[in-house]
Amino acid sequence: MLDDFLLGTSILFSDPVGIGLFVAGLLGGMLFGAIPGINMLTLGAVILPFTIAMSPTHAIMLYSVIYCAGVFGGAITAILFNIPGSPENAPTAFDGYPMTLKGQAGKAVGAAVICSAFGGLISCIVMMAATPLIAMWAVKSFGPPEIFGLICFGLAVSASVGAKTLWKGILSVGLGLLIATIGSDPSDGIARFNFDSYYLLAGIHFIPLVLGLFAVSEVFAQTASRVSGIQGKVKIGLEFPSWMEFWVNRFVVIRSVFIGFFAGILPGIGAVLAAFLSYSEAVRWGGKDKKFGKGELSGVIASETANNSATGAAMIPLLALGLPGGALTAMMMGVFQLHGMEPGPLIFIQSKDLVWTVFAAMFFANISILFLGYIQTKTVVHLLRVPFHLLAPGILLIATVGAYGLRNLVVDVWVMFIAGIVGFFLRRSGYSIAGIVLGLVLGELGESSFSRSMQLLDYSFIELLSRPIAGVLIGLACLTMAYNIYSELRKQAV
Repeated sequence: MLDDFLLGTSILFSDPVGIGLFVAGLLGGMLFGAIPGINMLTLGAVILPFTIAMSPTHAIMLYSVIYCAGVFGGAITAILFNIPGSPENAPTAFDGYPMTLKGQAGKAVGAAVICSAFGGLISCIVMMAATPLIAMWAVKSFGPPEIFGLICFGLAVSASVGAKTLWKGILSVGLGLLIATIGSDPSDGIARFNFDSYYLLAGIHFIPLVLGLFAVSEVFAQTASRVSGIQGKVKIGLEFPSWMEFWVNRFVVIRSVFIGFFAGILPGIGAVLAAFLSYSEAVRWGGKDKKFGKGELSGVIASETANNSATGAAMIPLLALGLPGGALTAMMMGVFQLHGMEPGPLIFIQSKDLVWTVFAAMFFANISILFLGYIQTKTVVHLLRVPFHLLAPGILLIATVGAYGLRNLVVDVWVMFIAGIVGFFLRRSGYSIAGIVLGLVLGELGESSFSRSMQLLDYSFIELLSRPIAGVLIGLACLTMAYNIYSELRKQAV
């Protein structure tokens, strides 16, 4: 493996064009990843026609670097302004932005930088060591029923995130699940809950809803606080996390690497589910002394470690089996086809140079995130010095452009502002914005997996429960929910 890695490294850095594309992909991915609605997928779609003029090695390498940098890029705006640049960065905002409000912006961004680089590097190393073997095991052992069980478990844990009481947490997750049903049925395409609107047939898109619940509602909340004279200027902190803080969270990092890598391997799942599941597990294992949703460093560490761990893992089913693990890897499938190539087991024999150049590029992209992120932290945090009355219109403008630019639909802008108003009142009432987002994301994935599971198992729920992995995960979800309800009732009795 070391010889192959050195071969890929020499090919990457001995070619001036390759170096230029590597740097362009790194900067472009970080920039577009930080812009909500106009994320790394937009960049990937724009440059796709131009890859015809590139060599296959350069084209695939460029996309792999954009993938690594883009997943990290959205963490900065999520932490500083409560605006997740990409869906996989949404859990980062749950605790990252409260840390900013407490004057710990530098610590939150520093944790995101270090954990993103670490998660990505570990993922790359495992990817290089065991791509064909791991891909075959994951595809054989984890089908739609097992994914459905995993999502049920994540939803059960999510109910306790960020709400004043368990009941409000459950209602928050339930609201997210209800929003996920708007649009079309995943099994037969029949319209439902779309209010006879053509624009809602595709459902409520994640990005405008998140921009409303996070960015717009936060602007409203900050404005209300300043009008009432309660809240002053946000404190600015440039202090990085200490090694002791990382040591205390060592099990969070290890668990998040495992969850992120595992979720990344599963075709069609990728970094979004990795981040949400890892955050949910951090909450479950955090203990009573941790206050998730109110500025807990463990929440940032869990989310950013997991979503970057998924990047290397998502390349495994793509290269080994020809199965894309997410939207950007699906674009990479298109790049392969544009050059008359088919990813699969034979690519490791027929195009060994290409594979190991891509592996080397992803490895060094994650190292570059460590250094560029450090510089970025020392500069971008000072944006918080901008007076709120100047910053708020800028945030609303960026959010509006992001919501509209996604599909060029005015309805997405309306969804964003309605979500912002609703989110403002829900937060004041003690409901969980994190729970709504978790319910929306996991609900869409879960319903799709359940629909495919029922078709696969001839609509027998008993057969679903009889599958060992799926049955255990659903059982754990029920036990988790029962324990949470018992604990809440016991607390109220005292």
